Amino acid sequence: MTQQRLDKLTASLTGGQLDAVILNPGPTLKYLSGIDFHLMERPVVLFVTPNQEPVLVLPELELLKVDLFPFKIKHFAYGENPDSWNDVFKKAIQSLGLDGKKIGVEPRQLRLMEFSYVKASAPEADYPDASDVLAQLRLRKDEAEVKKMRKAVTIAQSALEAVIPQIKIGMTEKEIAGELVIQLLKHGSESEMPFAPIVSAGPNSANPHASPSDRKIQSGDLLVVDWGATYEGYISDLTRTFAVGEVDDEAKKICELVMQANEAGRKAAKPNVTCASVDKAARDVIEKGGYGKYFTHRTGHGIGMEGHEAPYMRGDNMMLLDVGMTFTVEPGIYLAGRNGVRIEDNMVVTENGAESLSDMPRELRVVG
Repeated sequence: MTQQRLDKLTASLTGGQLDAVILNPGPTLKYLSGIDFHLMERPVVLFVTPNQEPVLVLPELELLKVDLFPFKIKHFAYGENPDSWNDVFKKAIQSLGLDGKKIGVEPRQLRLMEFSYVKASAPEADYPDASDVLAQLRLRKDEAEVKKMRKAVTIAQSALEAVIPQIKIGMTEKEIAGELVIQLLKHGSESEMPFAPIVSAGPNSANPHASPSDRKIQSGDLLVVDWGATYEGYISDLTRTFAVGEVDDEAKKICELVMQANEAGRKAAKPNVTCASVDKAARDVIEKGGYGKYFTHRTGHGIGMEGHEAPYMRGDNMMLLDVGMTFTVEPGIYLAGRNGVRIEDNMVVTENGAESLSDMPRELRVVG
């Protein structure tokens, strides 16, 4: 499978405007190789060109990983003295003849450190953004990838279900988040989770990206839990909203609206429909309910080996959905100083529509 992925990448380079791409430790490098490299103070860079074997620059302490590659590579290793690293990068780049060429980079992933070594060894090269090429590589998931994502969803849902009976009025957001992390690990998540769980209640829940605090949950709060698991490198990203004890009528109303918007977004997704259409379907429900200005973010984002990747469900994105694309549908309403609500599911586009990988109840449930 990884050889096929490499072939797909090199084919896109042959027919494109790039002479090479460079990758450092992260999802794309793992996608191609199946190997985990640490993002650390010692640079690791893979050079991929259309007509030559890939070249890997790595520290000597990582040399055993060279034999794990599923395709042939050349490697250039360096020792512990940073003064020698420039020479090793120069030899690697000269072996590929890349100076003066167009070397694609991944701006969201490539650090200045790695780029500096490459740039010093190929000062006459251009370094265009290769995000589109690399996004296309990972955009459509195969059955094996979807199976892993489905497992990541199952782990996440089971973990939160184990936490729900433990939630009591007076617990802090941090205490709930801590217990959720424990349960995620117990239920099979890898230790490197897609993100730290968001647990926010009452006024804090009106902040979409709140961090768990020492605030104790109180009766009348809406409690937002945004969490996920990682399984064999693939992630889940879910959100559910709960009522802590008895909540007021407006809290119930916005929860109902968001649930309806979530359903509309999920139903709108299918092949050859634009990402913008999914956003509009969800947004229209909330706008018609009178809370449009309180839905302050896009309806969703792609997921896979990263928590945020293409495709993005936003109003100006005219990308057409296709079979195998995976993404979230997560409308929300956020009332500053009061309460917030978000309901998020993980979707995969199928031949006839889209399937929700997540099935945890979306209705407002009472905890505490």
